[in-house]
Amino acid sequence: MTDLPLDQVRTLLAVVDEGTFDAAAAALHVTPSAVSQRVKALEQRTGRVLLLRTKPVRPTESGEVLVRLARQVGRLERDAYAELGLSGAGEPTRVSVAVNADSLATWFLGALTRLPPDSRLRFELRREDEAHTAALLREGTVMAAVTSSPDAVPGCSVRHLGRMRYLPAAHPEFAARHLTGPLREVLPVAPVVVFDRKDDFQDGFVRRLTRGRCEASALRHHVPTSEGFVEAVAAGLGWGMVPEAQADPLLRSGRLVVFAPGREVDVSLYWQQWKLDSPALATVADAVTRAATGALRA
Repeated sequence: MTDLPLDQVRTLLAVVDEGTFDAAAAALHVTPSAVSQRVKALEQRTGRVLLLRTKPVRPTESGEVLVRLARQVGRLERDAYAELGLSGAGEPTRVSVAVNADSLATWFLGALTRLPPDSRLRFELRREDEAHTAALLREGTVMAAVTSSPDAVPGCSVRHLGRMRYLPAAHPEFAARHLTGPLREVLPVAPVVVFDRKDDFQDGFVRRLTRGRCEASALRHHVPTSEGFVEAVAAGLGWGMVPEAQADPLLRSGRLVVFAPGREVDVSLYWQQWKLDSPALATVADAVTRAATGALRA
C-alpha cells in the first residue's frame, strides 16, 4: 500500500479529539466538507471503516491504530523542532501517562521529581486501574503507562518495574468483630472496602481463598481514591487489600492488622511506552525505572 497522507491522518485525529466533523473543521480552519472528504479518502485508502459516526465520534479498532500514529508523528515533530531550535522550541513538552491510583499515592510522583530541573516537561496524568491503563495506550490517548500487563501494546516497548505488595488488612476492632473463625466462611460476609465498580481485587482474594465458591460481601463501600481507601479500612468501615507502603505506618501505630498472614498478594507492574526515539519519553522512562527500583519489590 502507498504511504498514508499525513494531512488525512491528522484530520482523523482532529475529528476524534474534537468529537464532531464540524468541530474538527473549525480547529483545522477548513470546511466540514473537506474534513469529511479527507476521512472518506483515508478509509478508502486503508479499506477499513475508521470512525463510528456517533456523538461524539469514536474510532474503530483500525481507527485507533491511525490515531496513535498521528499522535506519535506529532511527538516526533515537536522533538525535532526542539533539537533544531525552531519556533516553539521553548514551549514545555507535554507527556501524557496513565498510572494507577496506588502508584500515584506511593512512588510515582517521586519519579517525576527526579527529572532534571531544565527538562521543561509538563505532565498530563490519567488515573486508571493498572489492569486497564494499557487500553489508553492502545487508543493512543497516552504516550506511556504503568500497567500490570507484560504484553506490549502494538507499537510500544515494555519493561518490568517491580512488584507492588498488597496486605489483607483491617482495623483491629473490625477484625475481632467480623473476622474471627475460618476466613473462607467469615470473609465472604464481612463488610469490605473497594476502590470503584471496576475494582475486583478484593473479590479475587476471596475467590482464591474459597477456591472460586464465593466473592467479597455485597456490603461494600466504594472509596475512589487510594488515600481514602486506606483511611476507610483503617477507620473500620471494612477490610481491604492495602498497599504495603501505605499499610506499614498504620501497622506500626496499631490502626491496622494483617488478618491473613502469609497471604499477601504481589502485583507486577510494567512501564509501557510508544516505541519512539523521543528524548522526552526516554528521560521520563529512566526516572520512573529508578524510582520503581527503590520503591517496589524486585
